[in-house]
Amino acid sequence: MTAGVPVIAIDGPTGSGKGTVSRGLARRLSWHLLDSGALYRLVALAARHRGVSLDDVAGLVSVAETMAVQFSAAGDDEQIMLEGQDVTLALRTEDAGMDASRVGAIPEVRAALLERQRGFARAPGLIADGRDMGSVVFPQSALKVFLTAAPQERALRRYKQLSEKGIDVSLAALSREIVERDRRDASRRVAPLRPAADARVLDSTGLTVEQVIETVLRWVDDAGLTT
Repeated sequence: MTAGVPVIAIDGPTGSGKGTVSRGLARRLSWHLLDSGALYRLVALAARHRGVSLDDVAGLVSVAETMAVQFSAAGDDEQIMLEGQDVTLALRTEDAGMDASRVGAIPEVRAALLERQRGFARAPGLIADGRDMGSVVFPQSALKVFLTAAPQERALRRYKQLSEKGIDVSLAALSREIVERDRRDASRRVAPLRPAADARVLDSTGLTVEQVIETVLRWVDDAGLTT
């Protein structure tokens, strides 16, 4: 991590809105953005492309260390390239999310991606979106936010998000998968999903994206991160 570069960590479970909020904050502040969840999805997807089993720890570590990844802006969204192939939509499926949860529970994979994630911290600042940004990857973050929401609302958000992208999915199945992923992410041995001790918890149930962004921007001002 570049010394002196301010980092705002935005953590939370699936469907909490942290990705949308993080992108909005990055645009408003003109800071860089790290979508750490995409890195774990990329490891799993690259492994499947290479014929590496998701139970092959050594193989997954090799993938994490060698995969060629590129993030770039695409309007209000981001475009993600893997080995020269646009995998933006492929990474947003529920299967990709479940695969990411599996590989993300492997300590050796998390260790392999740690420095890669910290390398995203560049001036003028970084918005780091994930599940352990404030607790593990950037423990010295200038501001740590833990976004949450009721499971039913998170499932509905994911359903609408995927439906708008033309991805056919069952709301009932999404609800079950979110509960299962919450359980697995919170109980994993390494970097379990929970707020950092000094994080500010924000329940986004019933709030609009803009309301959440404005709340976080007030906290940014309180932390003296804007001029």
